[in-house]
Amino acid sequence: MEFKELKKKEEKDLHRILAEKRDYLRELRFKDANKQVKNVREIRIIRQTIARILMLLNSKKEKEIVEKKQEKE
Repeated sequence: MEFKELKKKEEKDLHRILAEKRDYLRELRFKDANKQVKNVREIRIIRQTIARILMLLNSKKEKEIVEKKQEKE
């Protein structure tokens, strides 16, 4: 999934996608341990996607905190 697509998603969708990617990564790691994975690079791609999702979620939380502080002032 590309970063442009992820930026358009809502927070609840990002949490759902994050859970799916983490489950898939766990499956890939088990398969890799049993030498059943042909495309090992896929693990790296999934890890990068997870990192991007987490970065988006954190940036959205920071924006909310800044907006709340501005409302108080």
